[in-house]
Amino acid sequence: MTIPPETGTVDTTHADTTAVNVKKHHAADARPRDNNDPRNKPRQHGNQPRRDRRDIHGWVVLDKPIGMTSTQAVAVAKRLFQAKRAGHAGTLDPLASGGLPIALGEATKTVPFVMDGRKRYRFTVTWGEERDTDDTEGRVVQTSTSRPDVAAIRALLPQFTGRIEQTPPRYSAIKIQGERAYDLARDGEVVELQPRPVEIHELTLVDQPDADHSVFEAECGKGTYVRALARDMGRLLGCYGHISALRRTLVGPFTENDMIPLEQLEALCNRAASGEGSLADALLPVETALDDIPALAVTRADAARLHRGQAVLLRGRDAPQSSGTVYVTVAGRLLALAEIGNGELIPKRVFNLTGLTASSGRNERD
Repeated sequence: MTIPPETGTVDTTHADTTAVNVKKHHAADARPRDNNDPRNKPRQHGNQPRRDRRDIHGWVVLDKPIGMTSTQAVAVAKRLFQAKRAGHAGTLDPLASGGLPIALGEATKTVPFVMDGRKRYRFTVTWGEERDTDDTEGRVVQTSTSRPDVAAIRALLPQFTGRIEQTPPRYSAIKIQGERAYDLARDGEVVELQPRPVEIHELTLVDQPDADHSVFEAECGKGTYVRALARDMGRLLGCYGHISALRRTLVGPFTENDMIPLEQLEALCNRAASGEGSLADALLPVETALDDIPALAVTRADAARLHRGQAVLLRGRDAPQSSGTVYVTVAGRLLALAEIGNGELIPKRVFNLTGLTASSGRNERD
């Protein structure tokens, strides 16, 4: 069945990069500087000296607060950890709260494995209004005095379960000829997006606090737009609807038990900066993202070959008979992502975990 246009939470990964401004030097700049030249002093941000970036590797699962963009959240985490590299696995709209997995350092190499995992959301639909953004921030475009009852809602849910066709919203991060759809929509351009298949594994009505609001839980695959469910259910029920609350409770292997509120993360990082505790206590290991991938231990000699990008022959009674992607360890430490094929172990991504990693106590999941 082709479902009317839908919206929701976009699964896009934004690696956090730093722009470098190159300035032309005047001739005077070529003259030698004396010891009192202010240009010899370290650059400062306000009254604080600039801090060096560090090699930090692991995942921190931020319980993102409402009102913060995913890009802002990554920037905050990168600053708190003074990390050289950071990115996130799956955008959360500013309206939404909940799990935003942030990859630091070498964990950025495992982002696609989290992106491809399931997501779970708890969301509230307000009936009676459809909005152009399909959430509370948008302009009202349709209204209705009709309200659905519980029986009608539950009867509709099977149409939104399984593999369905879903048209992304106009206000989404999808690119159209190099431009984000939401930028085009804000400029007043007509945005036409094509339906695409998505997988909704489960959709349930969990609460009906009043006639105007219904609370749902959904578990879905990559690329599903939760806001779209509200809009399309409202259209089929004949009453219109939009998202008024949205929280993500699961992203791939990361659950609510892994989430850390921003205030708690800031407090932990401040204590670590003053010598009390360690930043490692806030991290989950890089390989947490690889929970669904088989692990393969190798010898130190084979590890050395893999680290140089060379394939390793798999032979002997204990050689794996399967094929496909594995993550490779040596002495219990993550070494590489590799492919097994034709009796060889071929490295695809090699990890360099020199620097700060998750504390040993966090290798055991609660």
